[in-house]
Amino acid sequence: MNNSDLNKNLTHYYSNKIETLMDIFGAEEITLENKNIIVDGHSYPVVDDVIILLDPSQYPPAVSRLLNSSLPPKIKPVNFSEDIQFTFGSEWLTYPDIMPEHEDEFALYFDLINIPDLKNMRVCDLGCGIGRWSYFLRDKCRELILLDFSEAIFAARKNLKESENAIFLMGDIQRLPLRSGFTDFLFCLGVLHHLPVNALREVRALKNYASTILVYLYYALDNRPFYFRMLLDIVTPIRKAASKIRSPFFRTGFSTFIAWTVYVPLVYLGKFLKHFHLSRNIPLFEGYDKKTVHRIKQDVYDRFFTRIEQRFTKNQILELEKDFKKVTVSENLPYWHFKCENN
Repeated sequence: MNNSDLNKNLTHYYSNKIETLMDIFGAEEITLENKNIIVDGHSYPVVDDVIILLDPSQYPPAVSRLLNSSLPPKIKPVNFSEDIQFTFGSEWLTYPDIMPEHEDEFALYFDLINIPDLKNMRVCDLGCGIGRWSYFLRDKCRELILLDFSEAIFAARKNLKESENAIFLMGDIQRLPLRSGFTDFLFCLGVLHHLPVNALREVRALKNYASTILVYLYYALDNRPFYFRMLLDIVTPIRKAASKIRSPFFRTGFSTFIAWTVYVPLVYLGKFLKHFHLSRNIPLFEGYDKKTVHRIKQDVYDRFFTRIEQRFTKNQILELEKDFKKVTVSENLPYWHFKCENN
């Protein structure tokens, strides 16, 4: 982003999307201005085709500078973690590209979804990051809504620059000014477990927005040998300490070091033991066997620089059956992604 982003007429991108915006917001009137969208009298800034739904107190520093925000500082809303916003913005601006292995990962996450069924649907990617999953849905659905609360949304806009059916929002998952049932299908992968509130509670809240939801939360290693959990206990304090260091030099160097000294050796050990049908007992092997070192470094960044991390067992996820008509947990990697249905 640079100052030229604000000097061009940005709202023209939405000039043919007024009806869609009115339906998403549940609005009676929407007006496009040069640098804003007015929704029933409330003005939302637009930067590089991204509609900024955040309260000014939640703006990332770069957005505040671009908007020349001179409003007096406000107290940030409860349950808003600025450090999580910073980390994900930094992560995805450091690793902004769609990688070849992302397509294979997309297939794993969406094994519970019949993709052709999405053809005439509006789909929401909640916590979209760089849009790495939406990228593979861009021509598979009627409309796409990409939403993130960090600067990663601008990388998503670039990655989907050819997609005329996409809407880009910078907003807080817990405080969305969107109508109930605004989308047909919603997916939220690897996001809610980083919030400072109970992630399963947030899954329950998402049923207000869509009748079918696909979610991935970190699993509690409940289908793994006991020493996996012991290793997690060792890694957790290291992660919490590392997450406090914001130096880009440290984060890049640390991610590279851990990738080469921990992840890659374990992957090769798993490859060797695969001949003896023992590879599943090697931490990290199944998840990283076919990933490049560059992709592994991005996951190390994600893993070690995020302060908040919640984990859930399969049985805890199945407790959502009290709130949804049907909950389906995939038995495949990544454990435990699941689908909730209310129709």
